[in-house]
Amino acid sequence: MKGLKFTKMQGAGNDYIYINGFTQSIENPSEAAIKLSNRNFGIGSDGLVFILPSETCDFRMQMFNSDGSEAEMCGNASRCVGKYVFDNGLTTKTEITLETKAGVKYLSLLEGDEKTRKVRVDMGEPILEPTLIPVSIAEEPVISYPLNIDGKTWKITCVSMGNPHAAVFTTGIDKLDLPLIGPKFEKHPVFPRKTNTEFIEVVDRNTLNMRVWERGAGETLACGTGACAAGVAAVLNGLCDRNITIHLIGGDLQIEWDVVNNHVYMTGEAVTVFEGVIL
Repeated sequence: MKGLKFTKMQGAGNDYIYINGFTQSIENPSEAAIKLSNRNFGIGSDGLVFILPSETCDFRMQMFNSDGSEAEMCGNASRCVGKYVFDNGLTTKTEITLETKAGVKYLSLLEGDEKTRKVRVDMGEPILEPTLIPVSIAEEPVISYPLNIDGKTWKITCVSMGNPHAAVFTTGIDKLDLPLIGPKFEKHPVFPRKTNTEFIEVVDRNTLNMRVWERGAGETLACGTGACAAGVAAVLNGLCDRNITIHLIGGDLQIEWDVVNNHVYMTGEAVTVFEGVIL
């Protein structure tokens, strides 16, 4: 990896290392993600993102979590990809199509500059069918389903935004020991491909507070697909309207679940932190 050029970017504190895959490649990206993401001995990040050519879209995104596992999609990362390709002259478009393992995402570049730009992403329709999320529960949709974790019952609402999510509505989320309970949700046998878990506190009909345990990364400052899943889950449980501000540790995201086309839209900032070269 010597001589590898990279850009560190973050969206709501969800930080990744971005690599221009048009001009550079890494032989073992999974191994590189583990090494480079290390916050003590590497660059430090939630994972590694490659921006690549696509046969069907303007660009393709391939991403790896900090544990080396490949992820289908990250909403915050997709916003940063939009900013990256525009800032680096890979496109002059402000409406961009992005190929991901979770399908095509549509990015709209809004106001901003070289440091920070607001980006809106059409995340598509939420997936509620248990076999497609996937979750091994014989209810459709899975809303407020009781799940036992170490003798305590938590009510989960399951949504896929291209990757699996379990939303839990509770109180006192700032006091939860996520490093203890997060892995028990992530690796619970009811989730055949593991799961991301959102712990959510309702503020009012248009506002949520949220912490997230990400599959393959642990607790992160934000999760875009998780925020979308939380918004959908809040509506399904009758707790919120369809336009929601979600407060995460790393910042705020605006989530809208459109009643007409059933698509979920996420708006938030994409921020360039720094650029560098691996020595």
